Amino acid sequence: EVQLVESGGGLVQPGGSLRLSCATSGFPFSTSPMAWFRQAPGKERESVVGIRGTDGATNYANSVKGRFTVSRDKTKNTMYLQMNYLKPEDTAVYYCASGSGNPISGRLRSPSTYEYWGQGTQVIVSS
Repeated sequence: EVQLVESGGGLVQPGGSLRLSCATSGFPFSTSPMAWFRQAPGKERESVVGIRGTDGATNYANSVKGRFTVSRDKTKNTMYLQMNYLKPEDTAVYYCASGSGNPISGRLRSPSTYEYWGQGTQVIVSS
């Protein structure tokens, strides 16, 4: 059974940092593409970053480039999202997702690339 469990969300002031974790099991973590998505209240889900399993190639949304960093620990089957210089507009529920295959870079942030999703973790950026 595939499982993805996010953690690390919370309330943080603008300019602050958080690190989200996505603990996984039930699929070949080391070779699977994975991604972070987010959904703010009243808005559509948007992609944040995708990472290819085979070579670690990444594709970041312009809104988070230079502030967010995705990483993977293959020894722990866990993906992380380090979020720095947080802004109020980063407030959302953050979801991790996993897929299969070896997608091209342009598809790393496409929801259709991913088959499995976590339950989400809330991030609130507010003073």
